[in-house]
Amino acid sequence: MNKQVSVTFMILGLLFTVCLIIANIVGQKLIAVAGIDITAGLLIFPITYIVNDLIAEVWGYRKIRFIIWTGFLLNFFAVLIFRISILAPASHNFIHQQAFATILNSTERLTVASFIAFLFGSFLNAYVMSKMKILQHGRHFSLRAVASTIVGEGADSLVFFTIAFSGILHRHHLMVVILTQTALKTGYEIVALPLTNYIVKRLKKHEQTNVFDNKVSYNPFRIKDI
Repeated sequence: MNKQVSVTFMILGLLFTVCLIIANIVGQKLIAVAGIDITAGLLIFPITYIVNDLIAEVWGYRKIRFIIWTGFLLNFFAVLIFRISILAPASHNFIHQQAFATILNSTERLTVASFIAFLFGSFLNAYVMSKMKILQHGRHFSLRAVASTIVGEGADSLVFFTIAFSGILHRHHLMVVILTQTALKTGYEIVALPLTNYIVKRLKKHEQTNVFDNKVSYNPFRIKDI
C-alpha cells in the first residue's frame, strides 16, 4: 500500500479539519432561514461531509478514516486551547473577557455530544459511500453521495441532539429538530452535487486513482492502516 499522499489530498484533509473547527465555533449562533431557526454551523459543517464523500470516492475508506481521526484530534486540541485561553488570567487591558468566553466556550455536555456525533456520522458516511461504490461498480456517484449524507448527517444529528438536549427539549420537539437538521444538511449536499460531481471527475483524472475497497477493514480504530 502506497502511503504517500498528493498535495490535493493534503488540501482536502486540511479543508475538512478547518471546516469542522469553524463549524463548532459558529454553531453557537442561531440564524433564521425562511422562519426556521438553525445554527450558523449549517453554513459550513456540510462541507465536511462533501469532503468526506470526495476522499472516500477517490482515495477509499483507509484514507478517509485517517482524515476523520486527524480532524477529531485537532478539533479536540482546538477545544483544549480555547478552554486554557478562557481560564488564563486576562490582562487589565483586555476588556472583552466575557464575550471571548461566550464565543469560544461550550458546556462539557455539548462538547462530548459534538465529538461523539462527529465520529458516528463521519464513519457511517464513509462506510455507506465505500459499500455502495462496490455494489454499484463505481457508477451513480450522485446516488451514493446523497444516501451516505442522509445516513451520516442523520446519525450525527440524532446522536448530537439526543446527548445534548435530552431532558431539556420535549421528545417531539427534539425529533423535529433532528429531522429538520438532517433535511437541511442533505439539501445542502444536493444543491452542491453538480459541483461535487465535477470535482470528483477531475480528481480521478488528475490523481490517476479510483479506489474500490474490496479488501479493506471497516474497523474505525485501524488508524495505522492507511
